[in-house]
Amino acid sequence: MSNASQPRLLRARAFIDRHYDQPIDLAQIGAQAGFSRYHFLRLFRTAFRETPHQYLMRRRIERARALLAASDLSITEICFAVGFQSLGSFSTLFHRCAGCSPRAYRARHQGQHTHSLARIPACFLTMYGVEASAD
Repeated sequence: MSNASQPRLLRARAFIDRHYDQPIDLAQIGAQAGFSRYHFLRLFRTAFRETPHQYLMRRRIERARALLAASDLSITEICFAVGFQSLGSFSTLFHRCAGCSPRAYRARHQGQHTHSLARIPACFLTMYGVEASAD
């Protein structure tokens, strides 16, 4: 990544990070960097070794994984919450990336975050008014 384009590409990637849950396209992302969409596509792929679309999909799947493991939202709700418009395309891409369906992923990973408070010192929890359970 050249020094001149680096901040512009990082700004565009930050735009994706902030708006991953919305329908955004290459023209909108490229505009954040101030490049034409095709020039931006080439620069982004060279700098980050993936296309803006691949990065966007990866961010959505990462967020979906976190929601599946730590929330009670339905799979359909998670699908729409992370920016997918179709449950079928979400499930297909999720399976391709995670190696299992969203339902199987949830079954395997849900509850792993329930004991996260146990790793936080009690004095810190007390300072912030969080009650730790004695599990």
